[in-house]
Amino acid sequence: MSVTRAEKPKKTGRNPVDYAKAPINADLTKEQKLGFLADMLRIRRFEQASLKLYQQGKMGGFLHLYIGQESVAVGTLALMGDHDHAITAYRDHGHALVVGMSMNECMAELLGKATGCSKGKGGSMHFFAPDKNFWGGHGIVAGQTPLGLGIAYALKYKDLKGCCLTYIGDGAVNQGVYHESLNLASLWDIPVVYIIENNQYSMGTSLARSSAIKSCLAERAEGYKIDWDIVNGEDLYEVRAKTWDAIERAHEKCRPTVLEIDTYRYYGHSVADANAKKYRKPEEIEFYKQNHDPITLWENRLKEEGILDEAELKKVDEAAKKEAAAAVQFAEDSPFPEPEDIFSDIYYEVDMGTESGQTGRHFFND
Repeated sequence: MSVTRAEKPKKTGRNPVDYAKAPINADLTKEQKLGFLADMLRIRRFEQASLKLYQQGKMGGFLHLYIGQESVAVGTLALMGDHDHAITAYRDHGHALVVGMSMNECMAELLGKATGCSKGKGGSMHFFAPDKNFWGGHGIVAGQTPLGLGIAYALKYKDLKGCCLTYIGDGAVNQGVYHESLNLASLWDIPVVYIIENNQYSMGTSLARSSAIKSCLAERAEGYKIDWDIVNGEDLYEVRAKTWDAIERAHEKCRPTVLEIDTYRYYGHSVADANAKKYRKPEEIEFYKQNHDPITLWENRLKEEGILDEAELKKVDEAAKKEAAAAVQFAEDSPFPEPEDIFSDIYYEVDMGTESGQTGRHFFND
C-alpha cells in the first residue's frame, strides 16, 4: 500500500525557519501582505464560480482547478520584474490572475466567448497575456518546459537581466523533454527557473507509484549540475524567499534552478475526474483542507502580526466574490465568436500579412 502525503511527515526534514525575516520579506508593507491575501481569495472565488458554471453545463472542454495551490502562484509571480516571464501548464487560472489578467477575460474564455483572452478559442488550458510576459497555459504535459527554456535563452541572447519562471506538475518530471531542457539549461547557462508544483498526484497516480526517487523530485537536477531546493508551499513567506533566491541566481549568475514546491489540490485532476476520491481517501482531502489550507494559514499569520481582523477579512473576501460574480455575468452576456473567425489567429505571419506569411519563407532563405 502506498503511503499518502497525509500519512507521513513533511519531506523537507529541515528545522523550522521564520522566512518572514528573509530580505525579500522583511520590508513588506501591510498593504502588500493584504494584497497577497486578496490575490489568493480572488483565485479561490474565481475557481469556485467557474466550477459552478461547469456543473451547470455552460462550459465545454476541461477545467483544471487550482483550489488549494493559491499560495504558489501568488508567492512566486509577485516577484516578477520587467524582464521576467512566466509560462505554465493547463492548471493556469491562478497564474493568469496574479500576473494581472482580468477575471472578465478569463471567465469569458472559459465559456468560449469572443471577449475571452484567447477570443474563445483556447478555453481553460490556454490563457495568454504576452503584454504581461505571461505565455500561457499549455495542454501537453511538459510541453512548456522547452518553451520556457527558449524564452530564457532569448533574454540571455538580448542581454536582458531576467528569467523565465516555468511551471510544471509532478507528473511532468518523468517526461523526456523536461530532462532535455534541464541538460541545455545547464550546458548553456540559461536563466530559467523550473517550478514543480508537486500536488502529489499525476492525474490519479500517486507520487509514491510514479517516481523512482522517493526523497524528492527536485533532486534529479543534480544529474545536470543544477541548483535545487524544496519549498513548503503553504508558507507564503518561504515560497517568496526560496523563489527570490532562484530569480537572483538567474539574474546575477545566469544559472538555472529547479524548485519543488510542496502543495495539494482539493479537487480531481480536472473536474471530469470521476475517481478523485478513489485514488485518495476523502479523509485525506479533508485533512488538508482543515490543516494545510494556504489561505487560512496566511489569514492566521496576518492576524498574529496584528494587520488583519475579521472585518478586514470579510471586506477582502466580499470584494473577491463580487468580482467573480461580475465576471460570470460578463462572460454570459458576451457573444460567441463568429463562424468565420475559425480561419483567423491560426498563424501570426499570415494573419499579420508579413513577408514571411506571404512567401512562406520564414526560416530559410534562397
